[in-house]
Amino acid sequence: LKYCNYSQKYQGYISRNIRNIMMYKTFSLLLGLLSIVSGLQRGVVSTPNAPAAIGPYSQAITLSFASGETLVQAAGQIGLDPATGSLVEGGIKEETTRAMENIKAIMTAAGATMDEIVECTVLMTDLDDYAALNEIYANYFDEDNAPARAAFQVVKLPANATTEIKCSAAIEN
Repeated sequence: LKYCNYSQKYQGYISRNIRNIMMYKTFSLLLGLLSIVSGLQRGVVSTPNAPAAIGPYSQAITLSFASGETLVQAAGQIGLDPATGSLVEGGIKEETTRAMENIKAIMTAAGATMDEIVECTVLMTDLDDYAALNEIYANYFDEDNAPARAAFQVVKLPANATTEIKCSAAIEN
């Protein structure tokens, strides 16, 4: 009976302490998440070595995390010549080459290499050009380290381009 009274006497104390510990752990977790989020910095990438945006967007955006990693999100690139602002002539191979060179220039300006690209999205006006696009695209990536990719056929692209390619990179520091 005395043991039972003792338990009841300290039951409130124990439950208050457990509640305080849980609140402290929750607060610590929230504080940790806040420090991670507050360490996020957004940057805009711009280089004269790739075509200027033809709309209200940036060539690329970087997201730098407190941990030191940086994510680069490049805008889709078509085969525009940065010197003239015009679409290169010749067809899918020439446009793919120019689009990939534009992506390379943007990644370089962002501090990334082509080896750090982790994902690409390819838009094409004719999927029958898939093999020709791949022939050029493969020159820009090591087969053992090629990024994930999706390809879609679309009705039309800006400037009547035959392809648009968008890539993202992850830079580890």
